[in-house]
Amino acid sequence: MSEKKHILDYDTVALDDENRALVIIDQTQLPYHTEILHLTSQKQIWEAIYKLQVRGAPAIGVAAGYGVYLAAREIQAESYDDFCRQFKEASAYLNSSRPTAVNLSWALKRMEKVVDDSRGRSADEILALLKAEACAIQQEDIDTCRRIGEYGLSLVKPGDGLLTHCNAGQLATSKYGTATAPMYLGHERGYNFHVFCDETRPLLQGARLTAYELKDSGLNVTLICDNMSASVMKKGWVNAVFVGCDRVAANGDTANKIGTSVVATVANYYHVPFYICAPTSTIDMNTPTGEQINIEQRPAEEVTELWYQKRMAPEGVDVYNPAFDVTDAGLITGIVTEYGIARPPYTESLKAIMEKKAKEQV
Repeated sequence: MSEKKHILDYDTVALDDENRALVIIDQTQLPYHTEILHLTSQKQIWEAIYKLQVRGAPAIGVAAGYGVYLAAREIQAESYDDFCRQFKEASAYLNSSRPTAVNLSWALKRMEKVVDDSRGRSADEILALLKAEACAIQQEDIDTCRRIGEYGLSLVKPGDGLLTHCNAGQLATSKYGTATAPMYLGHERGYNFHVFCDETRPLLQGARLTAYELKDSGLNVTLICDNMSASVMKKGWVNAVFVGCDRVAANGDTANKIGTSVVATVANYYHVPFYICAPTSTIDMNTPTGEQINIEQRPAEEVTELWYQKRMAPEGVDVYNPAFDVTDAGLITGIVTEYGIARPPYTESLKAIMEKKAKEQV
């Protein structure tokens, strides 16, 4: 009899180059059903990103890299300029799927640079370079998450209680996750963390995804409603908060799943360290503060009826459903990146992190 396959045994995002398909776990079906999708059209890939079938800033970036490479394979062009134009049209189309997560545009810009730098090359050469770049984006994601995990682990001790919001786990990345990376590495080393997992209304990423993957991996995890974080912190059960993010502004303001700023405010009141786990690809030095971050608005149905057998809100009621909120830099203890931990003042420490990255990449 074969052993049970765990959710983390599947690739969150993968390329099936032979069949010209982007392969993803349909995260809207979890935890009850593990459905693997093979997406072969740009419309399917766009909808998978928009509908959160693939989600999490790093995973979206990886999906975008592979997705636009697959688009390039379909281009029929008589000249480099024509190829370049069609490629950038495909890139812009994918980029329109979600506005807040900077990894989407970051990955697509990397792929566009490959094309921009390839004048004089044949189409086959350009395709080979695009595939290599997309694969590099994924491998860098894996390496980045592990390094974030090592830095994050240095901030806690065995037996600590940790709290996380939404899903910044392996299901949001290629491996380890960002906010969960310290948890997985600690679990491998016998730290015996007790993780509290916010359900994360209205899409329940914490309940459906984080609680599922942590429990399936053998970690000690307790699911709580979003409005219970103050209760567990007041009892002294939480020693640190780790959350992911979708965009970090130059001043340290951070956009993450709606409700994150509430957790940060509560943690600040109870003197619990609050850490953002952020790949440097999510740091947007061209965005001065959180005020300039475009916050995605989601359909009202996600609040009124999506997870209910029947509608639970009155017909016609107004609904405000932003996908993200912005946590002020003043509430953040540290921003954990793959190049170290940034601390206030973030205008200086984030700049230093990005300079360190630039030097190491030379």
